[in-house]
Amino acid sequence: MSKNLWWKILLIVVPLGLSVAAIYPPKDKIALGLDLRGGAHILMQIDTGSAIAYSTDLAQTRVGQALKDAKIAYAAVTSPAPGTLKIEGVDPARSADVRQVLEVPVGEWSLSGSGGNFTLEMPLSVQQAQERLAIESTLDTLRTRVDGLGVREAVVQPSGQDRVLVLLPGVEDPDRVKGILQDPAVLEWKKVVYPQGVADFRNWRPPATREDLLALFGGALPPGVRAFPETRVVSGGTVTEWWPLGESVVIGKDITNAQRQSGQWGGNSVGFQLSKDAGRRFEAATREYMGKHMAILLGSAREESKRVVSAPTINGIINDRGEITGSFTLEQAEDLALKLRSGAIPADVRIIEERTVGPSLGRDSIRKGVLSGVIGFLAVMVFMLVYYRLSGLNAVIALALNVPLLLGAMAYFGASLSLPGIAGLILTLGMAVDANVLIFERIREELRLGKTVRQAVDLGFSRAFMTIIDCHITTLVSAFFLFSYGTGPVKGFAVSLSIGIVVSMFTAVFVSRVIYRIVLGEGRPVEALSI
Repeated sequence: MSKNLWWKILLIVVPLGLSVAAIYPPKDKIALGLDLRGGAHILMQIDTGSAIAYSTDLAQTRVGQALKDAKIAYAAVTSPAPGTLKIEGVDPARSADVRQVLEVPVGEWSLSGSGGNFTLEMPLSVQQAQERLAIESTLDTLRTRVDGLGVREAVVQPSGQDRVLVLLPGVEDPDRVKGILQDPAVLEWKKVVYPQGVADFRNWRPPATREDLLALFGGALPPGVRAFPETRVVSGGTVTEWWPLGESVVIGKDITNAQRQSGQWGGNSVGFQLSKDAGRRFEAATREYMGKHMAILLGSAREESKRVVSAPTINGIINDRGEITGSFTLEQAEDLALKLRSGAIPADVRIIEERTVGPSLGRDSIRKGVLSGVIGFLAVMVFMLVYYRLSGLNAVIALALNVPLLLGAMAYFGASLSLPGIAGLILTLGMAVDANVLIFERIREELRLGKTVRQAVDLGFSRAFMTIIDCHITTLVSAFFLFSYGTGPVKGFAVSLSIGIVVSMFTAVFVSRVIYRIVLGEGRPVEALSI
């Protein structure tokens, strides 16, 4: 054989060897999609309206702290509705100072009012910007939480204007995952507002019902004070207490890190770290509330979802680190730390579509997909051998090389193999045979015109080449649009089809021609060709 032919053989052997190395062992090297491995398919809806409530709560905290830092006394900072804040009880002589102080925390809000009362309104443009930011932040937070679960090949992507698609292949506990994804995990530290006449702040406990709590305040809570329940585990069952809580000191985005840790008495707790600005606020609040209760709340931006996790007594000044204690199991503490560490979801999310694929169904899909591929391959092989005789064997060899080359390319690029992907793979095998049929028919035509065997083979490949290119390019363009505009399974089909088209062109045109050159030899006459 000539040196040129050796180089061509090498160009076949090297990619084949690299492909086999890339897919062996298949169990570890080929990433399976959700429909083959099993797992969860979750479509979530983002409530952008709740993002306004979340932003309002955050602004309320910052406005209250800014007024305190400027030593401007006030009666209350309340939020009568999302996007609206009211400041009451300010000394009218300091109205100009209030306007100047509010430039930093809520400079984009519109400010109105006179005397000692002011109203802040979030403009529509700011609300729209907050809604867009909420969608982006929710996506980032969900991705961080999914990564923290260690799910391989997970997908978190937008699906429409305010929807998120989450694909979790191989997940074994879908209910736990849904809880982690749906929980906004908005953590707040709020000040406890004591009724008049309380002398022992440290040992005071709130009543068991909301009605009894209102009675302590004369039938109605003061402005800016809300009641939130805490359910505690005690010997013999649980007990619920209603805490009167005022403004927030720490909220959501103020947390920069969280980890599960062992509590003082050996139980599970969650330690967290605050940002520099939040640490400064927290330090001032704990100094003010020394010997009093502060409550830790978890929930979403909606007030009705918030619950008191614990209400510890402040025994020392705390700066930027804190601890959440409670009746946590190991898994609950790990999950809460993950949710806090990944950041609060600044909007309510709900699951509107859910599909769970069991691993046994995935294995059955793999078995049937492989079986259909083998049957199809055998049927094509028999046809090619019967109709094209020994030349059909050439096509069968080229066809067999398609499978490892295609799977190797998918493993190299990190593409996941799904059930539609298997369908795309089988389709490309048919296209590869189609290219060989075009070549063989052109060779037969040249032989009927009286050409020698070598001339017929060369002319058959060269004259069928452009037809094969046209056919494959048009299919490749279709696959490109399927990938660009399709989702999930459609993209999996497009990926395997695209890779298969390139591989089938290589095997049908290049590999088959090299096989003919090896069989026909060089320099010796060939009288007939089995075709």
